[in-house]
Amino acid sequence: MAPAMIPLNRSLDVDIRLGPQDIRGSLAWSRALVRAGVVTSSEGDLLVEGLGRVAKRLESSDHSGEADEDIHSLVERLLHEEVGDVAGKLHTGRSRNDQVATDFRLWSMETCDVLDGAIAGVQNALFEWAQGSVDLILPGYTHLQQAQPVRAAHWVLSHFWPLDRDRELISAARAQAGVLPLGSGALTGCPFAIDREFLREELGFARISDNSMDAVSDRDWALDLLYASARIGIHLSRLAEDLVLFASKEFAFIRLSDGFSTGSSLMPQKRNPDVAELVRGQSGRLVGNLTSLMIVLKGLATGFNRDLQDDKRTLFDSVDTLMVVLPAVEGAVAGAEFQPDRIADVLDPQLLATDLADYLVRAGVPFRKAHQVVATVVRTAEERGLPLDKLPVDAFGEAHSAFGSDVLDVFSWERAVEAREAPGGTARGAVLDQLSRAARRLGRG
Repeated sequence: MAPAMIPLNRSLDVDIRLGPQDIRGSLAWSRALVRAGVVTSSEGDLLVEGLGRVAKRLESSDHSGEADEDIHSLVERLLHEEVGDVAGKLHTGRSRNDQVATDFRLWSMETCDVLDGAIAGVQNALFEWAQGSVDLILPGYTHLQQAQPVRAAHWVLSHFWPLDRDRELISAARAQAGVLPLGSGALTGCPFAIDREFLREELGFARISDNSMDAVSDRDWALDLLYASARIGIHLSRLAEDLVLFASKEFAFIRLSDGFSTGSSLMPQKRNPDVAELVRGQSGRLVGNLTSLMIVLKGLATGFNRDLQDDKRTLFDSVDTLMVVLPAVEGAVAGAEFQPDRIADVLDPQLLATDLADYLVRAGVPFRKAHQVVATVVRTAEERGLPLDKLPVDAFGEAHSAFGSDVLDVFSWERAVEAREAPGGTARGAVLDQLSRAARRLGRG
């Protein structure tokens, strides 16, 4: 091999982390070879014992700098050092193609379980925050303009449920990864009487692959996991954006703990929401990794192609990124506090304009007409330089006769949120129902 080719060809520095999975797959394959009569029982025992020693060697020292091409050749070389020439029988009927696909799928299944737990950690922090903020009312926004009042817990839970959908996506990605390719050979299957159902049970896969050519080239599960990672990043980025805004001087609705914010190197008064900005930035990386593998896969001919060597780099990076980001978000949420006095100061009576329209609707006015009337009332208040709730009752009556002397009763934050009592709304009962469902999703009763 030309010297210039060696660094391009070598992947050990990336796939060394598949060492435990390569050992697991090789142990199962050793036993399958014995069952098929390809190697003797004593040879199988020797392979199993040798692989156990290789596993310990991989755990005890860093082999990423070795000259071996990849983790598979490293394991094979170390096994030969442990048991001699019988090591050469391990690869009988097995290709690097179905071997690496098996290792990668095993790693992905295990990783899905770890990611699920990390996402649940963020959800638990959001749950606790929501539980303590049911009675706080803050402005809800559309187009970044004050729109309608909502319970603070309702806003917090609006970030809980996207993460719950992400966990469902992770579960689906795990199911996609749970298809055994081992026994597919290079592309046409194994010429020996290998019991693939035995392999499936040994390795914890849900089912075996249907087509050997597809099995060695399929990376759909990796795309699914990359998509799940990217979507998690998007959801965390949206939460981060809210935190950035709400922690700003202009909003000041929340205060981030000192451990997750920093001061300026120049301006001593600053408390920068570093955690949120860093999380927001990482989401682009996660989307980029998904795009990268999609582009690699779109142009491949049927069967295994060496392009697939680069599939692990992107997925490893996305998972590693999430395993840094998710605990940081969990900590930031756990330490965040609402600032009730500030929130009360910025609640604008115009947030209840829709409630004024609803008042007219209950009096028999068609909604479109009611909408027009309230828009007129709002303009009148602005022209007089008055908050909407300080406008005289007769001004409402001039806008429409359906407004009665009780119109000012509309201007109650509690009354407004309690009117939204349909499931999924911001009324206290609906929010408590949300919390109950969230608790069940988290296994909290």
